[in-house]
Amino acid sequence: MAVFGKLERYSGTGLLLMRLGLGAMMVVHGYPKLAGGAEKWEKIGKAMEHLGVHAYFTAWGLMAAVTECLGGILIILGLFFRPASLLIMFTMFVAALHHFKSGDSLGDASHAIELFFTFLGLLFVGPGKYSVDKS
Repeated sequence: MAVFGKLERYSGTGLLLMRLGLGAMMVVHGYPKLAGGAEKWEKIGKAMEHLGVHAYFTAWGLMAAVTECLGGILIILGLFFRPASLLIMFTMFVAALHHFKSGDSLGDASHAIELFFTFLGLLFVGPGKYSVDKS
């Protein structure tokens, strides 16, 4: 339809809206983990056992929480967009793997999987023209 074809002109606006929504939700998910302290970070970090890592769980959990919270802010701003996307992708990969290894269903892991592929696509597309990076 011709009316939808004209929306192509606003791809920068579309990417801005995606960045705002996804980034805000990453902050909403990440901040409680970040504020949870060392006990929470260790619990989160234990997911690394599924990758054969059996040490520094607190540090790994803290990195995951920082990635979600600070990464979300960077996604919103479009600053260091591709590195932030890559780190969020890794965090979502580990989260999905944790769900599967814990016996959860595809439905339980679907949110992490969806975010993994969303940030994978954004890694290629970039932040758009309304960003600090302006790629």
